[in-house]
Amino acid sequence: MPSLLQIDDTEAQASLSGIAKLAASGESLRQGHDVEYFTLPARGLLNRCVSKRPLPFTWTINPYRGCEFACKYCYARYTHEFMEMRDGVDFERKIYVKQQTAWLLRQELKKVKRSEQIAIGTATDPYQPAERRFEITRSILQELALHHGLELGIVTKSDLVVRDIDLLLEIAQHNSLFITLTITTLNLKLARILEPRAPRPDLRFNALTKLVGAGLNAGVICAPVLPGITDSPAALDRLVEATKEAGGKYIYANPLFLKPCSANIFMPFLEKEFPHLADDYRKRYADRAFISKAYSKRLSDLMASLRKKHGIKKEVEDRGTLSTECRAQDVQLALFE
Repeated sequence: MPSLLQIDDTEAQASLSGIAKLAASGESLRQGHDVEYFTLPARGLLNRCVSKRPLPFTWTINPYRGCEFACKYCYARYTHEFMEMRDGVDFERKIYVKQQTAWLLRQELKKVKRSEQIAIGTATDPYQPAERRFEITRSILQELALHHGLELGIVTKSDLVVRDIDLLLEIAQHNSLFITLTITTLNLKLARILEPRAPRPDLRFNALTKLVGAGLNAGVICAPVLPGITDSPAALDRLVEATKEAGGKYIYANPLFLKPCSANIFMPFLEKEFPHLADDYRKRYADRAFISKAYSKRLSDLMASLRKKHGIKKEVEDRGTLSTECRAQDVQLALFE
């Protein structure tokens, strides 16, 4: 069976020492652009997942609609289409702030049954820049801290999550809580162009160390894995190793999921930054949004061998029924807010 695409990969040259030097220099991966904020009166906050496939969570919470991080591969851009916004860029420039979230959540939690999982941040990052200003995610955590017996998961690319360690610890005392940092690459230059306004990879690893050091269950998801760009064995090896070094409890990976609305942003980006891969991607995603099963299996097998090599798990054994394994094609069915 062929290996993953083999190309020259500068990401394999990245090291944690190099990341630390850039961190010390104060270099940022964020690129400025115009952002507008709008209030969004919400009729509900909890969204029940409906899928023919088994999902690792029953409910989702997305404090914001739209995401400022502007990741070129983001599969959630189509959520803005529900509001008749067809320009994919609107997703990252028009951010809707949900209102009355804590009050709504208090009412809705009454319908959550024991063993039903709640995932925070499936469509938009709960700790994107808007959170510093509006603190909607923090208000949600304050409400969750009043409850017992919940199974909760948070997914974010932001080191801002450490601001809420006090609340996260309070929640974890009486609930099952797992926090997952999305990290796709150690290559700072590559991260800058793939995720223009997201915090640097080193900041996310620092956040992971602080979360685990505080006694919280936290790990990494490498998603999406991009064929020919971030999928070399050397690059993924360093990512797994860095997760282990940072104290992460687990790591898993999902390949790129490319919906048409996402392709409208991603393919022009690919033509500009990786023109030699454009034809390959057109073939891979010509008639489907999902990568082939053969590729998914090769990625899964590679990650399994790397986890074994570095002594890290796919998921934490004591996480109960809240599994970390969640394929992109399953998550996308849970984005309706």
